[in-house]
Parts: sequence; C-alpha cells; structure tokens
Amino acid sequence: MDGSAPSWQARALAPLLTDAWTDRLIPITEGFADLLPQEPPGTAGRSMTQWMMEFPLLAPIYERIWRPAGVLAFMGLDVRHFREERAKTVRWLGLGPGDAVLDVACGPGNFTGAFADAVAAGGTGEAGIAVGVDVSVPMLRRAVATNGRKNAVYARADATRLPFRDGAFDAVSCYAALYLIPEPFAVIDEMIRVLRPGGRLALMASRASRHGVVRGGQDRILGAMGLRMFGLDELTGHLADRGMASIEREVHGVTQYVRATAPRD
Repeated sequence: MDGSAPSWQARALAPLLTDAWTDRLIPITEGFADLLPQEPPGTAGRSMTQWMMEFPLLAPIYERIWRPAGVLAFMGLDVRHFREERAKTVRWLGLGPGDAVLDVACGPGNFTGAFADAVAAGGTGEAGIAVGVDVSVPMLRRAVATNGRKNAVYARADATRLPFRDGAFDAVSCYAALYLIPEPFAVIDEMIRVLRPGGRLALMASRASRHGVVRGGQDRILGAMGLRMFGLDELTGHLADRGMASIEREVHGVTQYVRATAPRD
C-alpha cells in the first residue's frame, strides 16, 4: 500500500508512538511505515557494511546465506544453538499472547516473524504485536514479503532515536546489529527507554577475544570493515549502569547473548 491513507499498520503503530505523531498521518510505503522521512543522523559516516545493506539484491542473500553462514561461523559452528536461536530468544524475552515486542535492526524480519507468532492471540485473548524497525529499505521490503504476519508491523526508523513512547513495549530485542552501528550504546539506551517496568531485553552481539594479540587483529581487520568487537563485560556493564536487573550472558564462539529485565517501579 502506498501513500499516507490510514491503514492497519498505521492503526497498530499509533498507540506506541511518541506524542510527536499525534494527529499526524503515518506514511505507509510498500507495506511498511516510513517514520524516518529524512536520512538518519550519521549517514555520511556509514561503514562499508552499512552501505551494503542498502543494495536491493543483498536482502535475499543476507536472509538465506550471509546471516546463517556468518552467524554460524561466529558461533564457533554451534549448529544446535543456531537451530534453536529463535525459539530460545522467544523464551528469553518471555513472550506470550498479547505482548508488544520490538525487534531493533530487524533486517529481513526473521526474528520479527517468530516474535509475531509467539504473541499472537491465544484462545479468546487479544493478539499482541511485533514491530520490526530498520533503516534499510531493501531489508524492510524483504521483511514485508517473506516475514509478514497479521500482527507484524515493519517501520523505517533510526535506532538511536526510536519514535516510540516510554515504556511502550513488553520486550525489546536487537540481534546481529549492534556491532555495525556507530553508536551502539545509544541504541541500547533507547531500547531501555521504550521498555516497560519489568520488561525483558535481549541482545546478540560480537565478543572480543580475551587474548591481546588476537584482539588487536580483530580490531584492525574487522574494524576496517566497520565491525566492532565488544569486550566481554561491555554490554553487561552498561546494562548494570542503567539499572537493569537479572542480567545474564551466554557466549558461543565470538558471539555473546545478553538478557536483562527492566526494574519495576
């Protein structure tokens, strides 16, 4: 659907958005909401990898080959964990019927679709909503085409300035993206802001080697590609500094999975 006429996507997003969107039409283009009509801050300084995400032909390659092969290699070829990754994330986020969940840097919506299934209506209950946001138009087109659901809404938005109100979501996730973003901790802070008290957060990111020589090589080679390797305690430490509770971490190869809970009022 093109244009700015009200649509089911707009109606689903409206209660979640900040007051800046009150009484404004939410533009829907090619099946996703464009909440970022201008280029996001820092566009001129994007890394090579970030620029590649804008190529139309990359989205299906990323979904079918790059993401599975790359992440599996980063996991140390832990095939069992890779196969269970989505189901485990649903459990980590504690998703259930009626929940509102946000998938930050959703790419082609692989996890967003799984989240939408997990929060769908159970019995006579009300269906929840899964919102996937990304800055890449090709990725969002792919998400709409291959991971569309009746309760999944995709939107173009800047992860460092999420357009959602405080406490809008029961759960928030960001997988395989923080190491590509120039301001990853600003993204985490935004994720925490839009999380309700007692809400759940899950991250998957890179893990730097404990060995100085190897870590130096990672910084030089991967850094040149725009990939950041996070220290083992960087993410968990930041979450603790922000008052998050029940912080846990799992390491698989050079990836780390972190989950935490927002404190209750």
